[in-house]
Amino acid sequence: MNEIQNDPWPSWGLYPSALNQSYQDLLSRLSLIPKEFDTILPRGFGRSYGDTCLNDHGLLLGTSRLNHFISLDESNGIIRCESGVSFDQILQLIVPKGWFLPVTPGTKFVTVAGAIANDVHGKNHHAAGNFGHHVVCFELLRSNGERLICSRTENPEMFFATIGGLGLTGFITWAEFRLSKIASAWIEQEQIQFYSLKEFFELSAQSEEQYEYTVSWADCVSNQSDIRGIFMRGKIASPQAQDNFKVHALSSIKTVPLFFPEWILNKFSIRAFNEMYFRKNLSEQRTDIIHYDPFFYPLDSIHHWNKIYGHRGFLQYQFVVPYKHDSGKALAQILDILKRSQMGSFLAVLKTFGSKKSEGLMSFPQEGVTLALDFPNYGPSLLKVLEQCDTIVREAKGSVYPAKDARMSAESFKVFYPRLAEFEQYVDPQFSSSFWRRVK
Repeated sequence: MNEIQNDPWPSWGLYPSALNQSYQDLLSRLSLIPKEFDTILPRGFGRSYGDTCLNDHGLLLGTSRLNHFISLDESNGIIRCESGVSFDQILQLIVPKGWFLPVTPGTKFVTVAGAIANDVHGKNHHAAGNFGHHVVCFELLRSNGERLICSRTENPEMFFATIGGLGLTGFITWAEFRLSKIASAWIEQEQIQFYSLKEFFELSAQSEEQYEYTVSWADCVSNQSDIRGIFMRGKIASPQAQDNFKVHALSSIKTVPLFFPEWILNKFSIRAFNEMYFRKNLSEQRTDIIHYDPFFYPLDSIHHWNKIYGHRGFLQYQFVVPYKHDSGKALAQILDILKRSQMGSFLAVLKTFGSKKSEGLMSFPQEGVTLALDFPNYGPSLLKVLEQCDTIVREAKGSVYPAKDARMSAESFKVFYPRLAEFEQYVDPQFSSSFWRRVK
């Protein structure tokens, strides 16, 4: 194994960075966990925004060599692959065969093991739930050399602890999950402007019975008293005249070569961008047939887009508040705090989670409304504002997403995840992360 010592590897948000962190790849599914490190953390593509993918003064055990397919049942849509296989690789294989991922986050540059460890969600939560709902089984390698086949019937306790378990229960070597049948690789997309939270909730309620995919871009910095945005809903389109199962392009990706100067992103430029984006369509409602790639993965067309935030990096803040605790009121309170702070979000994504209950002990989604925001790293002033938001989320019985967190307190974490004590008994004694030690 090649080892890299003392690399300050940052998270995807470029904040924070881990020091004295080593890296090794697990060479094959038959390899054992190294014993010479006090703490170990599995590492996929490192697309977590905060420190759940960092292990300060410990070892990152990489999955990059575990990138092989094991089997594909084309009749029933069941795939088995090694843990380091990416969603990008899977799409290249399955789309021409008329299949798609059952659930996908906003990037295809994630590994299967990472999707399980963070129990990722997507634009179709109201219809399909989390990625974990579609996992059939996986093999978990523990630090003592034990290998466990985990499913809903075999080692079920470890199965549900590992889904959403942040890579702390052991090393997933391979996984099997169900795919979704598609009639084409194209999406029938409708975009509708809205001018209030009330309008957003009405559009969500109307859309979720007829559309498999729903999501909204929200303008959180405009001068109007209520929130405005663009509601996007989509469903798999009927077969097109040509390229019915066209795979995403592999050569059209642009790269941000340098870190942007930090002064470029400020409240004025963010407000100008939001205004331009809100008015990008010539009408209040627009329908298009578009390929799945720009619909699901708009930011994947720009490699290293995180450099836009400069060397200081950025923080993403995603929370969910349940309907039963008046999610609209909590959401309005948080939006008011953000507007008064004048810390604008360059990208804000607003959507609803459906009623399908998460299976993982530590999974994030619950029925309600979720908002994800990106902030330039303004330092202590931003941390103070986000702590105020945490207070509202706690009172509303909601939670904050660990995969995108770099600063929540241990007190908040315990409130957000009431099954924490139950989960702890399944954590591998040699596995840890910078996040885990911060919130313990």
